[in-house]
Amino acid sequence: MATAEKKGLQRSLGAFQLTMLGIGAVIGTGIFVLTSEAAQKAGPGMMISFILAGFVCAVAALCYSELASMVPVAGSAYTYTYAVMGELLAWMVGWALILEYAVGASAVAVGWSGYVVGQLRNLLGIDIPMEWVNGPSSGGYINLPAVIISLLVTWLLVVGTTESARVNAILVAIKVAALTLFIALSVPVINGAHFEPFMPTGLTGVAGAAASIFFAYVGFDAVSTAAEETKNPQRNVPIGLIASLLFCTVFYLLVSAGAIGSPLGAQPVRDAAGVVLSPGTSELAAQCKAIVASGAAEPLSCSREALAHVLRTIGWEKIGNLIGLAATLALPSVVLMMMFGQTRVFFTMARDGLLPEKLASVHPRYRTPHVVTIVTGIAATIASAFLPVGKLADYSNSGTLFAFFMVALSVMVLRKTDPSRKRPFRTPAVFIVAPAAMIGCAYLYFSLPLIAILVLPGWGAVGLAIYFLYSRKRSHVGRGIIDVVDDPAMQPEVAKPIDR
Repeated sequence: MATAEKKGLQRSLGAFQLTMLGIGAVIGTGIFVLTSEAAQKAGPGMMISFILAGFVCAVAALCYSELASMVPVAGSAYTYTYAVMGELLAWMVGWALILEYAVGASAVAVGWSGYVVGQLRNLLGIDIPMEWVNGPSSGGYINLPAVIISLLVTWLLVVGTTESARVNAILVAIKVAALTLFIALSVPVINGAHFEPFMPTGLTGVAGAAASIFFAYVGFDAVSTAAEETKNPQRNVPIGLIASLLFCTVFYLLVSAGAIGSPLGAQPVRDAAGVVLSPGTSELAAQCKAIVASGAAEPLSCSREALAHVLRTIGWEKIGNLIGLAATLALPSVVLMMMFGQTRVFFTMARDGLLPEKLASVHPRYRTPHVVTIVTGIAATIASAFLPVGKLADYSNSGTLFAFFMVALSVMVLRKTDPSRKRPFRTPAVFIVAPAAMIGCAYLYFSLPLIAILVLPGWGAVGLAIYFLYSRKRSHVGRGIIDVVDDPAMQPEVAKPIDR
């Protein structure tokens, strides 16, 4: 794995920028869009779902922090697994991360599309034909707004990390300001009666919502993929991970409380027989349409602009429009971080010889992995053009949970096999925290819809075929290639060869 030092990216990120990158990736589609899906699955019990998903992320973040500070090169869970568990499992984790980041970026792009369409309607009175803002499964042709934002983010990332991080910091500020305003206006008028029944779909519904909401927390993982571009990564990566996660968890709980306590409530929409309908189905869409046609307010579960809809309902129509505008401006920061993470994982896998080395090309002017960024951008654009947000989020989660499970396992294995290695950050109570992360990831994975559960082994089978037919023979470690570039600008100077 000394080949991890072979080609480096410019170090430009500090602890504050990393925290902003983490917050930018975390506070996004989950709170602005998937709130509706969580309400349909769990009702007011989605607050427990946020805590459950947040807990699993917290213990996973502690494992990430130890490994991120020990193995400060690009690649995230892929690099950590390679260091500890070997090449085959590392390939499988990297392959799962492609599912997480590329599909996740597509999901956020689709979520953004819902808000921008609502803004055009509410602020400018422009109605875009539904055929051009929905994929085929939702009765349309193509989701054009999602295509446009995916291509814009791809260009930003080609231009360079520093420029992308600056844009991201502005969008994070807008997003946090919008959510703070939402909390300030909605929490004081909470109606406690709307929290009953608290768990209308039982623990199964709460777990199902947590498995979907988990998508909202994955930003902290994207922070660790930027380790190779971080100044003093042993100190700054753990700070960026933990700080962004704590900040976002508090926001999630306050925002969800404000939404549940509004006049809309958060009870799931049911059919005529009283059965709770599954989110993202044509049956739910038809029932929502019937409710609105009867003159009643659109339920929280039906809204594609959940937070803006809540504020309009409690009498803050213009502020609600502003919240929608903030989401329209801010959700691209999540697409940016998802694609940022994806390109760095691809870059590292190509650098190790597991993917075509052309993908590891670094742009001579911008110092970014431009080839892999363009490839990722095209794939994410195609997915966002044709698939709905709920399915994309669940598919992304299946890859994420597998990667997190492997990191937790890796940190325990490394404590046993190499206890003397320097650990700038040590996971506290590692033999409690790491198993808790593994159990939590497995529990959430099996709470996903069946098709999302099956996506991971199917995707994994394709990955294994590529590994044995292409990657294994070309692996730099397998061929004994450990050439290291002498140029200091290209060298991750604090990284150590992992094969010792």
